[in-house]
Order: sequence, then structure tokens, then C-alpha cells
Amino acid sequence: MATLDDLRRVAAPLPGSEERTTTGGAAWFVRNKLFAWECSPWPSISEDLREVIASELVVGVKVADELDALALREMAPDVFLGRTTRWGEPKIAFRMREIDDDHLAELVTEAWRVQAPRYLRREFDDR
Repeated sequence: MATLDDLRRVAAPLPGSEERTTTGGAAWFVRNKLFAWECSPWPSISEDLREVIASELVVGVKVADELDALALREMAPDVFLGRTTRWGEPKIAFRMREIDDDHLAELVTEAWRVQAPRYLRREFDDR
């Protein structure tokens, strides 16, 4: 089962990555652009998803486009949740207890790449 500490280990070395505490929990930004966050059971989220988010650790990440989010949902519907809200699209939310370390690293790194400026992506790729 992945934890927020596992997410921190992935996000911390990404160039320009910054963790902040928000009203919803922990969140990660690159150059003030959100790329990963701890989900909270906000009233604007459908009741069925709100119950899941209230009972277990769920994380959201940015994705390149809505087709990526749809593909992830269809690939593993037990891991990836349905649309939480329209705010901040495109994005995907997933159950941390169902995600393995490699997939978590891939999702967080790709979310960072979606939001990071080109010079930081180059810095990362040049490592």
C-alpha cells in the first residue's frame, strides 16, 4: 500500500517541486502549478466518491488530456476513480492502497511533466 511518504519520495527530487499544506491536505506544485494532491471529500464531489475519499487515502494527479484519464479508468476501475469534479481538468484520482510503487512513480512524474516548464523538464531529462 502506497503512502503520502512514498509520494513525497517521488515528488521531492523533481526539479522545482514544492510540497504545501492546503485546506484539503498535502499538495505538490511546480512553479505554482498543482500537479499532485491529497483528495478530500468536498461536498461538490458525488456522494459515492465522497465515501471512498473519506474512508481511504486518495490522491489526484494532473494528466495530459481527458483521454489519458479515461484510459486509466478503463484499464483499472478498481484503482482509478470516476470524475471527482470538473475543476482542474484533466486529472485523475486513484486509491493509494491499490497502486504499486512503480505506477505511483510514473503517475506523479508524468503529472509533474504536464505542469513543469520546458526548462525544468530538460533539466530532469538531462540527469
